[in-house]
Amino acid sequence: MNTKNKINIMDKISDDMRLVIEYQLSTAKELDSATLTNEQMRQNYEDERKFWNEDAPLMFESREFWVEFKNRKVRAVAHYPNKQDEYKAIFFIHGGGWVVGSIDTHDKIMKTIAEFSGCAVIGIDYTLAPDEKFPTQLEECVCVIEHVIKNASQFKINPNLIAYAGDSCGANMCMGTYLYQRDNGKDVSFVKAMALFYGLFGLKDSAARTLYGSEIDWLREEDFEYYYNEYLADKKDMQSPFVNVFNADLTRDVPPCFIAPCEFDPLKDDSVALYEILKQHNKSEFKEYKGVIHAFLHFSKMMPIAKEAMRDGANFIKKFI
Repeated sequence: MNTKNKINIMDKISDDMRLVIEYQLSTAKELDSATLTNEQMRQNYEDERKFWNEDAPLMFESREFWVEFKNRKVRAVAHYPNKQDEYKAIFFIHGGGWVVGSIDTHDKIMKTIAEFSGCAVIGIDYTLAPDEKFPTQLEECVCVIEHVIKNASQFKINPNLIAYAGDSCGANMCMGTYLYQRDNGKDVSFVKAMALFYGLFGLKDSAARTLYGSEIDWLREEDFEYYYNEYLADKKDMQSPFVNVFNADLTRDVPPCFIAPCEFDPLKDDSVALYEILKQHNKSEFKEYKGVIHAFLHFSKMMPIAKEAMRDGANFIKKFI
């Protein structure tokens, strides 16, 4: 497609979103994409998110822990918003195109969801791609979830009242993890709901992908190709129902989902399609956040709508757990 035909989102987005983008551009490090390594890219993302994570809600307790997985350990964290004898719990899977991000970059998001929901929020620091390839990341998530459920009393959670939540590729991994568990014969009846923020779920082309995506959000056609190439060991894995969830059977045993796309996001139609399927079979809800672009949850420091979205997701989960 001729990129001249794309919509100029800077003419359309909200004033708050424009201020965030201008701040991001003014503070961005000068990096040579031709020589940029994965480690440099990851560190830059970690450094950038420190500003946005300032003033995160105070937790009653936060506990970092490690879970044995094959010949190594997976890092995780549990945030407890207030004093309770037993918590309902949300497992949070972070975004970042599978190649960047961590439980540190998404610290404020997790703590805000914990504050709004009253639930313990447990973040999973899965191994980034391409250091490991699909489905290792899903297996790591399953491993952490099963460890916490098995040791529910130690983590002070009710093992029967659980939700999953995630943003961007983390939303994809929430669905992928759940379906991976379900389709491999595991009991997933404890998962009562999911909150899926601006996820990618498997569309290869759409109106939104045609109209949006630029160097501002790094969601151009070539960017998607890069993310998938880093994550997947084989191109045929793109058709896996745990990557392209539209290839899974979504008509049975999928818990209600809060599906939350952005107005000016090339991934918006992924959420539209997922909701149109799920609303026929469960009590899923859909809310598009106007005037914003991909990844806006990070920017609650300057954007009230980011807090609104996290509160909406938390309130949805509270209906079911």
